[in-house]
Amino acid sequence: MIDLHCHILPGIDDGASSIEDSIDMAEKAISQGITHILCTPHHNNGKYNNPKSEVIALVASLQDELDNRNLPLTLLEGQEVRITGDLLEDLKKDNILFTDLDDTYILIEFPTMEVPTYTEQIFFELQALGKTPVIVHPERNAYFRKDPNHLIPFLEMGCLAQLTAPSYIGTFGKEIQKTAKIMVEHNLVQMVASDAHGVNKRTFYMKEAYEQIGKDFGWEKVALMKQVAKDLLNGDRTHYLDYVEIKKKKFGLF
Repeated sequence: MIDLHCHILPGIDDGASSIEDSIDMAEKAISQGITHILCTPHHNNGKYNNPKSEVIALVASLQDELDNRNLPLTLLEGQEVRITGDLLEDLKKDNILFTDLDDTYILIEFPTMEVPTYTEQIFFELQALGKTPVIVHPERNAYFRKDPNHLIPFLEMGCLAQLTAPSYIGTFGKEIQKTAKIMVEHNLVQMVASDAHGVNKRTFYMKEAYEQIGKDFGWEKVALMKQVAKDLLNGDRTHYLDYVEIKKKKFGLF
């Protein structure tokens, strides 16, 4: 199992605070059946700044620690990149990490309450460079919770969207859980990741989320989501079910 979004690196954001925390998270991930983790510290979100070169060094150091302990987990370098007007400049400076070595897919985080007005323009410019934006945890963003169909224009552009596993099982409350289920049902999200920040706080729940999605919507959907995660690590083209617009009567849930 692949986890594309995880704050396992120690001491650089609001995830693992120490190497001991990172080891605990690694052991928990392994118990979930996770074999590969894309390490995605917050970057340029106004509080944390973790440029490419620093993340690469930290991932190598933590991987050595896991290997010394014979923990069967492969770490890869990534970032959770907050969208800002400076994103393209940051990219030119080679400060940005992607999900893959071909620099194809980039994990993009929005502010909690909104989607900035300049987002579409930046996404167009990224795509002109051959980059595919991947919107992380849209179910936790107020703009998409109000109307999940707001994701459709971005999907039509060729963007992807990543659901957070704990959202699906109710960790963030019933409203976010309902939004998550509606997004999965209507194929508005194409993959699942943990966004784990620790063992006791905001842990993985990947196994539980996949099991529940399988029960709710079938195991074919689970298999497709797992394949999309693999495609993002490899920089391959993704294939997923076509999205379905949500009928307005569904919005009684919100």
